[in-house]
Amino acid sequence: MYDVALLDLDGVVYVGSKPVEHAADALHGARADGMRLAFVTNNASRPPFVVAEHLTEIGVTAFDNEVITSAQAAARLLAERLPEGSRVLVVGGEGLAVALREQGLTPVLSLEEAPEAVVQGFAPTVDWRALAEATYAVRQGLLWVASNLDRTIPTARGIAPGNGTLVEAVRVASGRDPIAAGKPEPPMHREAVLRTGADRPLVVGDRLDTDIEGACRGGVDSLLVMTGVCTPEELLFAPPEHRPTYLGGDLRALHEPPDRLAVAAGSTRSGSWEAAVEDAALKLRRRSDDAEHGGADHEDAGRDGVDALRAACGAVWAAGTEHVDRGSVAEVIAGVGGMH
Repeated sequence: MYDVALLDLDGVVYVGSKPVEHAADALHGARADGMRLAFVTNNASRPPFVVAEHLTEIGVTAFDNEVITSAQAAARLLAERLPEGSRVLVVGGEGLAVALREQGLTPVLSLEEAPEAVVQGFAPTVDWRALAEATYAVRQGLLWVASNLDRTIPTARGIAPGNGTLVEAVRVASGRDPIAAGKPEPPMHREAVLRTGADRPLVVGDRLDTDIEGACRGGVDSLLVMTGVCTPEELLFAPPEHRPTYLGGDLRALHEPPDRLAVAAGSTRSGSWEAAVEDAALKLRRRSDDAEHGGADHEDAGRDGVDALRAACGAVWAAGTEHVDRGSVAEVIAGVGGMH
């Protein structure tokens, strides 16, 4: 059905230096079933070969040409606007420099080197001096491209500031806005399709405002997995442009029948669960035909919880998020094992 899985990395395949549980086996099985994989990340700090090496080290087989970064999308945007060989001020990591060279552009680190544009992407080493250099250049009117605008990134210790937070510092100091290349903006989807030759891609991610919105804007189907930053409450109250085609607990969902994973307004039954909104309150119950033995998926609390979440989404989205009491939603989430 889908020829290429366009997989986000942070929060989907790994968190920090560790793989997400079940990810390696699920992706190995997807390859065996004939699905091609592409690892599509808004993180511009590392070049593709480094990302591929990291993935392979944690048990996820990956090749350099399967990794697509927002740095590559940003570099293509710049190459379409600048003469070959143009100098570009880099505020970020090695990934940006490698992507610029691939497009025939010259990375530099100082405004004194007469750049014609600025590109900004996340790297842990970006400090005040780098942000100040970017501000000086942007205030002079240079073309400014941001690899992405993610305000946060997941790490092994929790949620940390992302490139969007660093971009905001330059935006406030300069009074200008950048052109964004990464998800959910169209350049990232275009880059992924160009590099994979996908005819029917499936976007797989953990963020509503990047992965899922990017899929919606690109007109392709999406699978949201609950292993990253998205919470059940965020999903339940998501606007239409942030709603996935499918919902799964983790990457094992790639091996589930699509019909079972589908989530949509009005689809209020999933697995052993049925949901409704009554007098603005979300109600969730096991169907009578499953209540006696706890439902077909009772042994897998995680899967059961995702079933409950699908049903709840169908009810809340059909009722209209503005007509649903958030307190009732919080009670339902707290009361269903595996949903959170």
